[in-house]
Amino acid sequence: MIKVFVSGFYDIVHAGHLQFFREARALGDHLTVSFASADVLWRERQRRSSLPDEHKRALIASLGPVDEVVIGGGPDEGLEFKEQFLLLRPHILAVTEDDRYGAAKQALCAQTGARYVVLPKTPPQFPPVSTSDIVRWIRAPQEAPLRVDFAGGWLDVPRFARPGAYIVNCAISPAVSLRSWPYERNAGLGGSGAWALLNGCNGVDSELDLGVGWQDPAVISESGLCVWRSGRRPELEIKTDGAFLRGRMAVFWTGTQHSTPGVANQPRNYDAIERAGRTARDAVWRQDLAQLAEAVRQSSAVQTAEGMAPLPADLPGMLASKYCGGGFGGYAAYLFADSAARDAACARPGLRPIEPYVAQR
Repeated sequence: MIKVFVSGFYDIVHAGHLQFFREARALGDHLTVSFASADVLWRERQRRSSLPDEHKRALIASLGPVDEVVIGGGPDEGLEFKEQFLLLRPHILAVTEDDRYGAAKQALCAQTGARYVVLPKTPPQFPPVSTSDIVRWIRAPQEAPLRVDFAGGWLDVPRFARPGAYIVNCAISPAVSLRSWPYERNAGLGGSGAWALLNGCNGVDSELDLGVGWQDPAVISESGLCVWRSGRRPELEIKTDGAFLRGRMAVFWTGTQHSTPGVANQPRNYDAIERAGRTARDAVWRQDLAQLAEAVRQSSAVQTAEGMAPLPADLPGMLASKYCGGGFGGYAAYLFADSAARDAACARPGLRPIEPYVAQR
């Protein structure tokens, strides 16, 4: 009887594991699966086990290709199964092409005379998934806010970052979910950052991979009214609940989608953007609506100079407005002197009320 041995964490068993077990079992007549104990999982991955060890053993043992299950609890990283391996002395140790501990496992095989077999990656029966993917999916929130930015936009893009500069933005409600998205798409409210977060992805890395800035996923994950320091990665200076903005914010749909990457290389006045960011930063520290409105007007002046179309301004009680995100379409953010003026303005087509969003941790 040819005995085959495989090892891994196998914390959340998925179809990829089952396929590997089938291929390993086909190498011989008996398959032993070793999974890392809960203690090893915590020691090497800093993660709690999804199930108690004995429950996990019963689950894996019930799989068709598996003949025997052992629990590896040894002290050697990548070889926590060494004691059981030396006891069982299998004929084959099967691994995947991306095994991190290949050298140590080959040395163990040389010690016992076992064959070390690397199984090539075969096309999966289902779209591939990893345990880390599953854990991120489980941890992903059910809903997320979008955001409006008041000043400092573009200074969150690493190549445009400036030491001592600031980006000021606010997470907003109504929130969105994978099943409900009560806003237009490609609209300058940070939808791609929210989509990444809802799907369990690292939103900051996703945005930086697109060549744009990190402000969307940063404030969407953090929530609240935030001041960020300009730089290559998010650095939060202050977060508030934005109470002085309640009843005073709205967004206006311009009727045209926009693409921030499409205008990333356009010439713009970064000195003026930096000044607006500092004005907005000081306004947040002082909880000063009038000063924040001044920062929004400064930001809007930069956008007008870039050639963006003027926004509707004949609204009683309106303090300031600017395009969200990269502009040239999408939504625009509006500030009003009070809730009565805001609510009256939102009777106009295209305007809708929004509020600051603060996540309950």
